[in-house]
Amino acid sequence: MNKRLQTYLNSHTEAAPLAVFRMFFGILMFVSIIRFWSYGWIDKFYIQPDFHFTFYGFSWVRPLGVWTYLLFVICAVSAVMIALGWKYRIAMISFFLSFTYIELMDKTMYLNHYYFISILSFLLIFLPAGHYFSLDTLSRKHIKNNSHTNTAIIGYVPRWTIDSIKLLLGIVYVYAGLAKLNSDWLVKAMPLKIWLPSKFDIPFIGDLVSQEWVQYAFSWIGAGYDLFIPFLLLWKPTRTFAFAAVVIFHILTRVLFPIGMFPYIMIVSALIFFDAGFHKKVVYAFAKAVKYPKVLLEATAVWQPTSVKRYKMALVVITIFFCIQLLLPWRYALYPGELFWTEEGYRFSWRVMLMEKSGYAQFKIKDGVTGKRFYVNNADFLTPLQEKQMSFQPDFILEYAHYLRDHFTAQGHQNVEVYVESYVALNGRLSTTYIDPDVNLARIEESFTHKNWIKPFTDEIKGL
Repeated sequence: MNKRLQTYLNSHTEAAPLAVFRMFFGILMFVSIIRFWSYGWIDKFYIQPDFHFTFYGFSWVRPLGVWTYLLFVICAVSAVMIALGWKYRIAMISFFLSFTYIELMDKTMYLNHYYFISILSFLLIFLPAGHYFSLDTLSRKHIKNNSHTNTAIIGYVPRWTIDSIKLLLGIVYVYAGLAKLNSDWLVKAMPLKIWLPSKFDIPFIGDLVSQEWVQYAFSWIGAGYDLFIPFLLLWKPTRTFAFAAVVIFHILTRVLFPIGMFPYIMIVSALIFFDAGFHKKVVYAFAKAVKYPKVLLEATAVWQPTSVKRYKMALVVITIFFCIQLLLPWRYALYPGELFWTEEGYRFSWRVMLMEKSGYAQFKIKDGVTGKRFYVNNADFLTPLQEKQMSFQPDFILEYAHYLRDHFTAQGHQNVEVYVESYVALNGRLSTTYIDPDVNLARIEESFTHKNWIKPFTDEIKGL
């Protein structure tokens, strides 16, 4: 087994798929950042709010005021450098750090595909994606040892570097499919039965998606698609059909749901499953368009690490990385209760669009010395989006309660107690009490332990 693994790690393949992936990744990331900026979302979501929800352990990550724009500039410039393959390693590290910082600034903005971009960009730091068809290959550092042939050290990379991207995409899809194997999704067609009828005004398909059988069909097809599409992309006889399914599926989801650039990211990412011949055609088309020296596209040298020790360390880091990706989505099993209700272990587990959850949260402040009580107007502290997200997520509710405790303590109240009257509706069920109204949230510390102050779920959702 060890010998077989060693043989695999020492095997090489053409670098074109990695180069094409790098280019499209950089382009899409640049477009995403410009799109976010153009909509005024930097100011709306990061600068205007007085309060920001943070991830546990990352409370030190905060918006930088007007300097937040500079953070987005760094991220955008890094994306351009990645697409061009200029100072690739530095650009990739810069992009990962800046993008992840942006993602962590306010938990309200959490989306699965933001998390996907963060972990993908981390993985790309360790891959030689700038080794072929990049500005780095034009530098003297790369061509000085090959001046007699006028070619750069480009052409081939370790096979595992391309397979690692395929593995990450496979994890995302398969885990998303497994998450759909529950009674709400398959038996009740929830939450699609709630969402799709609202799309009646979409041309051509508006009337169709309003029919119940279509909602069930979408639920079952969606689960099957996620579970099997990576394997259909891996197998050459079904690859073209599978890619067509990827395009249709993600364009349809883009039409039906406001999920930004994610469908395009997944469509482009799926190209990594095609063989090198396809990607070389893409590279040659780009080269012709930008008048890239053709002689640099014909080199056949094999990429070699500059340091064997660092290369082995990179393999260890990537191995740990994938172990985390495989295990992290299962952490919900460590908690009692219904996952969709408590959301303990819900994030970072590829549970995409599985819930329609709405809530109401009214906070009551009590001065522990005078006994004075009063209610809070959430609009005084939160934006409409923040209040919406807070109303049905327990860690949001607890963090906001702590903020209110500190705020009113600073105003002169003593031994401040914070209580909440909270009601939540999940996937079409009647709204019911969510947080124990008799628990003083000011005294509850945030941790990874079970939140026993969440009221028990009164129904049952069968499945994973």
